[in-house]
Amino acid sequence: MLEKKWLVQKAKKGDEEAFFALISSHKEQLYRIAYSYLKNEADSLEAIQEVTYRAFKGIKKLKQADYFSTWLVRIMINYCRDEWKKKKREPIMQVKMKEPYTEDNNLQLEVQEAISLLGDPYQTVIQLRYMEDFMIKDIAKVMDSSENTVKTWLRKGLEKLRQYWDEKGGSEHV
Repeated sequence: MLEKKWLVQKAKKGDEEAFFALISSHKEQLYRIAYSYLKNEADSLEAIQEVTYRAFKGIKKLKQADYFSTWLVRIMINYCRDEWKKKKREPIMQVKMKEPYTEDNNLQLEVQEAISLLGDPYQTVIQLRYMEDFMIKDIAKVMDSSENTVKTWLRKGLEKLRQYWDEKGGSEHV
C-alpha cells in the first residue's frame, strides 16, 4: 500500500514511469469494466487508452493517493456510460462473439446479458461488487453516493436479476 501511495505521489509530480506502473496494475480490472459496458474487445481497449490519457492529464487533481483506484474506476465508468449513450443513438450493428459453446461460457454470457439489461446504477454496483470485488464504501466513492444508497441499489439489482431468472425458467441458472 505504501508503494502505491509513493507511486501516486511520483506520478502527480510528472513521473511517467510511476504513472505507467499504476495503470499497468489496474489494466485487467479496467478492461473487465469496459467490456461489461461496451461488449466488444476493440472498444474496451480503446476505452483503456482514453481513460489512461484522461487519468494522466488529470492526476494532479487527485487529492488523496489512497483513492487512486476508485478515481480511476470512476473515470472508466463515466467514459463507458458516455460511449454507451452515443452508441444507443447510432444504428445497432453488433458482431456476435464466436467462441466455442460450453455450458460455462454460455452461463457466463447469460449472466453478463442479464446484468447489462439492468441499466445503471444497478449494473455498475453489481459489476463492481461481485465481479471486481469492491467493498461497499469503495463503490459509494466511485458512484459518488452514500453507502446506504449503494446497498439499496445492490438489493434492488439482485431482485431484478432474480426476477429475470424466474421469468427465464426458474432457478436452474442461479
